[in-house]
Amino acid sequence: MSSPRTKYSLHRLTGQFHEPNREAMYRRDIEPRVRLESCLTLIVAALVFGMFVISDYYYIGVSTELYLLLAMRTLVIVSCVILAFVLGRWGSYTSNVWLHALPLWILATGIILIVPLRPDSLATQVTAVVVATMAFYLLIPNLLPVVAIASFYLNMGFLAATAMVADISAVVALRILLLLIMANVVGFFALLRLEKLQRGQFALLQEERVQNQQLMDEISHRKSLEAQLRRVAERDALTGLDSRSHFMERARELLLRSQHQQAPFSLFMIDVDHFKAINDTWGHSQGDRVLSAIATTCRRSLRPQDVIGRFGGEEFIVALPDTRLKDARVVAERLQKEVAELLVIEELPDQRLTVTIGIAGVLHEKADLEALVNQADQALYAGKHNGRNRVVMSNEG
Repeated sequence: MSSPRTKYSLHRLTGQFHEPNREAMYRRDIEPRVRLESCLTLIVAALVFGMFVISDYYYIGVSTELYLLLAMRTLVIVSCVILAFVLGRWGSYTSNVWLHALPLWILATGIILIVPLRPDSLATQVTAVVVATMAFYLLIPNLLPVVAIASFYLNMGFLAATAMVADISAVVALRILLLLIMANVVGFFALLRLEKLQRGQFALLQEERVQNQQLMDEISHRKSLEAQLRRVAERDALTGLDSRSHFMERARELLLRSQHQQAPFSLFMIDVDHFKAINDTWGHSQGDRVLSAIATTCRRSLRPQDVIGRFGGEEFIVALPDTRLKDARVVAERLQKEVAELLVIEELPDQRLTVTIGIAGVLHEKADLEALVNQADQALYAGKHNGRNRVVMSNEG
């Protein structure tokens, strides 16, 4: 079985699927992982952001600016922790993309606000902004357009705050700008490649799932066909009884078990009397109705452990485990009586069906099934020769 490869296309700048349904399916698939990673990343970011209180105290000491920094950092940390909880509970990556973007804007705003409160630590802050930019792209799970916009806001806000507060030359400002551009370019293309790789893997996984499902469907279909073929081989299409070969197989197992347990085993063959005349007079469809009616009667009259099959034409064969010859005769005579009571030919309600039955039983432990069938067949032939419509034991034949 072959399956065409999955066709998918990705946007060149965002790395997302062009097909909205496939993109939505991908986001639903990765949503549990994104939620977990977002929660862990926000908690770590809050801890790191809070650790810089030590450097705040080192640069500005106890002052109004320190208190403002403490208040700002506390607000950012609390916001990150709250957002981590909210994302863990309701952070749908398909419908609530803005909720995943919110932490980036909060962290970016907090980093920008440090510039006017700590203007003397510009060199350290430039490094922090570069690291934060790379973290936006690579550490905090988000869509590429969301990260790019948040990073642009962080970088432009940092440059604007630096230009207004810190006394730097145009050359220094240009160097900072180039450094931030480089950080954004590296982060952008790294995340773009990652987005494409992840979606490519997802598409291949979906293709594999489809192929596996097709394979399972094909296996199920073949098993169904095998079961149908087995039923066709085991059952007679007209009567629903065991076919001749299947009957012989089942009866042989019953005979071996009876011999092993030293239990009685009997077998009889049934032949519909004057069946050719029925076909010639009323047609083969009427003959089929006769055979079906007799098969139904046999199933109803026999025990669940008995096995019955259509031996060929108008002949049936029955195996009776744990049944002595005299008991088999009682069953055969009851069956003969029930067949005679059947009304099958509606045009002639007085016309009664008759059957001749030949019975054989196990005489010694080495008797095989073919020998029993032959004995029952000889008894049946003797019954037909002596006038039909009778039950004949093999020892009587």
